[in-house]
Amino acid sequence: MADQKKFLLNETDIPKRWYNVQADLDVPLAPALHPGTGQPAGPDDFAPLFPMDLIMQEVSQDRWIDIPEPVRDVYRIWRPTPLFRATGLEKALGTPAKIFYKYEGGSPAGSHKPNTAVAQAYYNSIAGTKRISTETGAGQWGSALSFACQQFGIEAKVFMVRASFDQKPYRKSMMQTWGGTVTASPSDETNAGRTILEGDPESPGSLGIAISEAVEVAAGDADTKYSLGSVLNHVLMHQTVIGQEAMQQMEMAGGLPDMVIGCAGGGSNLAGIAFPFVPEKLAGRDIRFIAVEPAAAPSLTKGKFAYDFGDAIGMTPLLKMHTLGHTFVPNPIHAGGLRYHGMAPLVSAMADAGLIEARSYNQTECFDAAVLFASTEGIIPAPEPTHALKAAIDEALICKETGEEKSILFHLCGHGHLDLSAYDNYFSGNMVDYALPPEEIAAAMESVPQI
Repeated sequence: MADQKKFLLNETDIPKRWYNVQADLDVPLAPALHPGTGQPAGPDDFAPLFPMDLIMQEVSQDRWIDIPEPVRDVYRIWRPTPLFRATGLEKALGTPAKIFYKYEGGSPAGSHKPNTAVAQAYYNSIAGTKRISTETGAGQWGSALSFACQQFGIEAKVFMVRASFDQKPYRKSMMQTWGGTVTASPSDETNAGRTILEGDPESPGSLGIAISEAVEVAAGDADTKYSLGSVLNHVLMHQTVIGQEAMQQMEMAGGLPDMVIGCAGGGSNLAGIAFPFVPEKLAGRDIRFIAVEPAAAPSLTKGKFAYDFGDAIGMTPLLKMHTLGHTFVPNPIHAGGLRYHGMAPLVSAMADAGLIEARSYNQTECFDAAVLFASTEGIIPAPEPTHALKAAIDEALICKETGEEKSILFHLCGHGHLDLSAYDNYFSGNMVDYALPPEEIAAAMESVPQI
């Protein structure tokens, strides 16, 4: 296997179950709180937004949840996904480390997001949902949900963060191709959007604002449910098909990795690749999990681990997570999928417990890594996974200094074919780094409820 480039599985190897990491954590997650009463939220409190099957998955303590066959049937369009060894990158770096990447860019939407979009659309379809409202940052999630809704005969209504709506018009075209309706957020279609625009008519938007609009639409229509592409427990669980496949492929390549790296915006990228390896770490294996976020939205590295709203207006249940404050409006960096104010409660709790390491990078150094990767491996990455790629390169260079032959696995969650305007800015010298200053963090944190 020393010179093997890619490691492939058969359709029969597509996982039949999702892995629920909650079953193996020593400390249970803090409960979600009702936004009005501050008391623990029960299933009925979530019922206006989600079908009951997903609500029960959200709170389940079962280690394994069976994947319905209609979901696996759609998965077969692109799963299993390949695992590559980055031999060209290793050579360019002169490192003794072995670098592997799990590539999710071959899905219909070009990212890992369909893994949960298909599942959520299926459960909504059997519950009789007619329409799903959602938000999207860079557009990967909105594209994935539009595709998934079309598979199960459901309408998709997508509120897309204004900054990304302007930067990435072809994502809108993808959503429309699959029947989705796309609105730039903040918009005048909702009370939440109008409130934001009254305060700032030129608002670039945020995922928190778009969530407020999508939740308002779902809460006001009995035939509409809400869907989220990251953060929640059931969403992260659906992504574990990635890591389960990767475990099989790493064994084919010679053994499990010494570290697993994912980019971190809301948490689904990291969870998908890393969570299935968690039992190995809990059993005593020396394996590191590294979450990498942008310096412009550093919830894990600079945020507070506290209860906060998931949206900008304060309509959603309160979740205990690493947060920059729900009123935080991020700088419009190109990694639109990593611009959320909070981090998934599961990832946050595991980071707080020391199971997950966190670091942040500026976008220019991430694009430096992306260009090197594209020149040696051929794939142009989306801006989001360049953060994980940068960390993998840094770890490989440490191995070069120490002489250690460590095995590094990172998650390349999507291609950059619709992000070439970002590369244009990079090559023209117009890309600007933005590290979130302490005073902006302090201002946004004033909005966090004192619980």
